[in-house]
Order: sequence, then structure tokens, then C-alpha cells
Amino acid sequence: MRLARVVGNLVSTIKEETHYNYKLLIVEYLDGSGNPVEAQQIVFDGADAGIGDLVLVNVDGGAAKQLLKDKQIIADNTACGVVDHWTFDGKVYGK
Repeated sequence: MRLARVVGNLVSTIKEETHYNYKLLIVEYLDGSGNPVEAQQIVFDGADAGIGDLVLVNVDGGAAKQLLKDKQIIADNTACGVVDHWTFDGKVYGK
């Protein structure tokens, strides 16, 4: 699991057949203090998240099949929860 912020939506009119009807998000991964790290990534939305939301991203491809309830899908990264706040080094973030 990794913490990320949703920074955009990805719209694609032509997709792999197993990817139709799934919302795609553009996220930036965050460190424990909420600072962006690494390049932005595209993830499936399994948490009904929107731009600006903090999400937990499952980076294990096998879990996407369970989160999206689809045995045919091929996906590595899936937003699986929206985060209200978190604590790191005694400080509360995300409120």
C-alpha cells in the first residue's frame, strides 16, 4: 500500500477490452509528510475517488481482481481507499 493524491482523471475512448467501464486516475505518490515523490502514475479507481482526494493505492496486481470484482482484469495499481488523515512522526496530516 502507498499513499497518493489524485491529481487528475484519465479519459480514453479506446481501451483494452477488459478495461471498459473502469475509471482511471492520475495520482502522485506521497511521502509520510505529504510531499510528492516519484513520477505521476495511472491507477484504477476502486474507491470512487476524485481529484484532490488522498488515496491508498494497492501496488500488488493480484488485488485489483478482488477490489474491482473482475476476474479478467489485468491491473497493477488500484486506489482501494480514500484517506481522511494520517499520523507521521507525531504530526497529523490531511485534515
